Amino acid sequence: MSILIVLAALCFLMFVAYRGYSVILFAPVAALGAVLLTDPSLVAPMFTGLFMDKLVGFLKLNFPVFLLGAIFGKVIELSGFSKSIVAATIKAVGARRAILSIVLVCALLTYGGVSLFVVVFAVYPFAAELFRQSDIPKRLIPGTIALGAFTFTMDALPGTPQIQNIIPTTFFGTDTWAAPLLGTLGGAFVLAVGLLYLEWRRRSAAKAGEGYGDPATLLNEPAPFAGGKLANPLVAILPLLLVGVSNKLFTLWIPAFYGGSHSFVPAVIGKAAPVVQETSKIAAIWAVEGALLVGILCVLAFAWKPVVSSFAEGSKSAVGGALLAGMNTASEYGFGAVIAALPGFLVVANALSAIPNPLVNEAITVTALAGITGSASGGMSIALAAMAETFIANANAAGIPMEVLHRVAAMASGGMDTLPHNGAVITLLAVTGLSHRQSYKDIFAVTAIKTLAVFAVIAAYYLTGWV
Repeated sequence: MSILIVLAALCFLMFVAYRGYSVILFAPVAALGAVLLTDPSLVAPMFTGLFMDKLVGFLKLNFPVFLLGAIFGKVIELSGFSKSIVAATIKAVGARRAILSIVLVCALLTYGGVSLFVVVFAVYPFAAELFRQSDIPKRLIPGTIALGAFTFTMDALPGTPQIQNIIPTTFFGTDTWAAPLLGTLGGAFVLAVGLLYLEWRRRSAAKAGEGYGDPATLLNEPAPFAGGKLANPLVAILPLLLVGVSNKLFTLWIPAFYGGSHSFVPAVIGKAAPVVQETSKIAAIWAVEGALLVGILCVLAFAWKPVVSSFAEGSKSAVGGALLAGMNTASEYGFGAVIAALPGFLVVANALSAIPNPLVNEAITVTALAGITGSASGGMSIALAAMAETFIANANAAGIPMEVLHRVAAMASGGMDTLPHNGAVITLLAVTGLSHRQSYKDIFAVTAIKTLAVFAVIAAYYLTGWV
């Protein structure tokens, strides 16, 4: 019975997310409903002492990253730098390679720190125009954007500032550059196989005589891109490069400057206890925050007037988006903590722990929970909050470095998370004016490739010992 309660709570949360209801509202409902069916006397204590404690703890660590990432994406958009980067990439790669062009643009923006939600809005008008000129079916645009923004640059490539690559740092004591060889190998695998798949889909459509489609019958068709004065692409790409370089430099500098821990005594009247910060647990987050600040300042330095003229209104949507994304993930984090405290979850954990290989165990656990919740960051947060200590103990027993645990967890989170109820998938289809029936099969194919890449990386580690 206990395991049925846990599964019912997970299925309920997945159902309401699929139906479009707020996870912020229904994550505590699902969690406390499971507690009510298990032990009614624990509803209030679990809500305050566990759900809210974990929710606030997650926001304390990660909300600044959500906020700065949203602001950085917004100033990149307001400055016109995103349009300049897109136009320059298309010009360099060529209009005939429309799919490759859009994948590279999305990859460049997400690896540079722009939120994947911002990338969807920024790239779609150019993707539509390029696909129209090349007579490639519009229905392939979502899969193309998903490959560039939702996969290898989100969690595979080392150093990416996306939240999926940051969350494991707080559990494993690693940084965002963990397992650079394995991450690069996994990213290359996803990119190569994904491009082959999309090119096969394009050729099949062309062979069948299918073109872009009649713009008169398609939804959300943007006006054809007519050009205009854009920033120099070298200037436009500079903030993205600075975010990557600064992230690496701060990752090296912060532990050297602060040491293993740092303490200070607040300047208040009376005797105050010192505040102690364990640098190893927070250095990666500080590094990303500092890098995003550098990127924001760079954009302001080169595009002060266009950014400031629209920043008051633009920043409102950015802050709102950061709050929504942060609270969604934090609510799922609290949900996971409550579920992990129930007897039924122990049955699930024991079943998963029966998988003998530590890395395969971690990969299946993370990707399964990411799929159920429809969120890469949320599913990974649930899995690591509940089982990180077990993963670490098993890895230490097998002599597996924490960097490998980090990379496998991050990549697994971006696998089955893109089921139909995933927020990014719903946003992508809404922006492009397409339905699940028209385009979801290609998004799912990219997801399957991404999931396969995790196990390819695990195999590569055992064959070569690379980290």
